[in-house]
Amino acid sequence: MNRKHIRSRSARFPAAARGRFLPLLFLIVAAVLLLAPPRAEALPSYARQTGQQCAACHNGFPELTPYGRLFKLNGYTFGGGQSDLPPIAAMVVAGYTHTEAGQSGGAAPHFGPNNNPDIETGSLFYGGAIASSLGLGAFAQVTYDNVHSDLHWDNTDLRWARATSVLGSETLFGVSLNNNPGVSDVWNSTPAWGYPYLLPELGPGVPVATVIEGHFAQQVAGLTAYTYWNRLIYAEIGGYRTLSPRTESALGIVPPGDAIKGIAPYWRLAVEPKWGRNTFEVGTFGLAASVIPGDVTGFGTDHATDVGFDVQYQFLAERDSISVQASYIMENQNLTASQGQGIATDTHNHLRSLHVKTSYYYDQTYGGTVGFFHIAGSGDPGLYGGLPSLNNSPNTTGWIGEVDYMPFNHGGPSFWPWLNVKLGVQYIYYDKFAGGVNNFDGAGRNAHDNNTLFFFAWMAF
Repeated sequence: MNRKHIRSRSARFPAAARGRFLPLLFLIVAAVLLLAPPRAEALPSYARQTGQQCAACHNGFPELTPYGRLFKLNGYTFGGGQSDLPPIAAMVVAGYTHTEAGQSGGAAPHFGPNNNPDIETGSLFYGGAIASSLGLGAFAQVTYDNVHSDLHWDNTDLRWARATSVLGSETLFGVSLNNNPGVSDVWNSTPAWGYPYLLPELGPGVPVATVIEGHFAQQVAGLTAYTYWNRLIYAEIGGYRTLSPRTESALGIVPPGDAIKGIAPYWRLAVEPKWGRNTFEVGTFGLAASVIPGDVTGFGTDHATDVGFDVQYQFLAERDSISVQASYIMENQNLTASQGQGIATDTHNHLRSLHVKTSYYYDQTYGGTVGFFHIAGSGDPGLYGGLPSLNNSPNTTGWIGEVDYMPFNHGGPSFWPWLNVKLGVQYIYYDKFAGGVNNFDGAGRNAHDNNTLFFFAWMAF
């Protein structure tokens, strides 16, 4: 059950076209920023539906505000907008990736070892109400992947929600049908929507992650039920099972080979007190999965139990905003089947994952973020020897710094008032990678050689 980091999906262009397209793209974006007068409108599809500015739902998108969380929990059905356009939106992310030392063999097939421009992601969305009177709505994403050159379904969340009163207080009841454990959550302190919101597809990334941090994303179907009482206490419970290989193939997903036996239960509990312009959330979440490694029967199953704890604080004023998120995940592994197949050396391992970040935004236009990540666990030559890791270890530690400019958070240009753009520079610094600081792979590569500088333009329209 080797859970290597699963990178984000993105679009593909021929190499020559990438080199020509990226400078042109930045010129177009710059022209829009300089020449287009803004209007007080909102984000694509959801913004058209509600008539709200982007800043109403997002604190430096995609992080949600209290209003944005309510919008999602109510099944994406809030109205108020005047647009008759269908609830369709699109997203494109262009980037340029530089690592301190080139990556041997290339950053990915058809890419050089370093200094790679790229169209990171191209996605289409259905986002909004399906039947407002019934409380039905959706977030559904289809993505064209650049590195893997495939078209596939991406994060999908279909919801029904209904508000009532319990013990004299407003209470929401809802159901989510989705394809990624945790994608139904509304706080940005849990893995599916946690920071970093965007990573360089052509950077080294983090070599290992826990199961709940995306191992089965888009490869499962899950049904969860939730309640939100008095805008204070949130509880959600449900289960996930793996899609069949034929279904995954039809949806454009190439599975890692592992399959869930039966149903993997998922849970979430959170409390969110509010005062003035402040909100504070503390909670727990988790997933327990019996796993058939490689979907090869006859060796029994592995079992992974992930238990996570998270906190989030937001201060949202008219001009200034501050947010802090942190999560800590404990994963305990029983690897009986993996040992039987020769995939793991030990029958019992553990993995721990810590992520912390803080952000500041000025007028929802200029922002800065500092983040820290630390992954640590049992050494295992079978699981981690192929990272490569001279120490057979998953231990990885680093920092992320990011500066963003979002010119349209209070309204897009006159020709398309729902356009939003985030221009950013991100730097990832590794203190340790795959168990080592120096020569972690036995071939002379140091952790600092993976330090990554990433320029990006993130556009939603």
